[in-house]
Amino acid sequence: MRIHLLRLTLASTLSIAALTGCDTSNQDSVATSANTEGNVSVEVDNATTANKTSSVVTDIDWSKVASGEPVADRSNYDYPFAIDSQNVKDYADYFNVDKATAQHSLTVGMASNEAVSKVLNQLESTYTSHELTDGETVELIVHTTPEVTASRYEYVFADDFAKGLVLPIKIVPDGKKSEAMVNPHEELVE
Repeated sequence: MRIHLLRLTLASTLSIAALTGCDTSNQDSVATSANTEGNVSVEVDNATTANKTSSVVTDIDWSKVASGEPVADRSNYDYPFAIDSQNVKDYADYFNVDKATAQHSLTVGMASNEAVSKVLNQLESTYTSHELTDGETVELIVHTTPEVTASRYEYVFADDFAKGLVLPIKIVPDGKKSEAMVNPHEELVE
């Protein structure tokens, strides 16, 4: 049992070190663990975080996000959802938009993770949350810490699901965290 607990403690410490970008050669960054009556706690010194703040990303390099795909013509686009499908009808009814807009918004919204991952790869510790608007215009809004420069970009999807369609991305340096991120273990009530 002690060996299993020791392995678990070591794995937790290494995971936290990896997530915080801990450089084990840096003597200022110390990760410690303590086992008290079966309770395991892991503590990481803030020196690592302080070291990272000096190299915080302030501008998104949109060339690293760009897919290189040309923008598709929406008037004859072959959407993965049929215009008369139940999903499109439900979306149109719920957001009070026409079926063509619903078809487009539903497709772009479902494909949005492609763009999210590319943006988040650059933000690291400056990322606070993101949201995707629904309805007439689908837009990805990424909230960051204040040192990131506000900007906009039109991402063109590369994946076949939405290839050529455009997702507007907006970087908002307001430090806003979504309710789910404040306490991810608390159930959200509508």
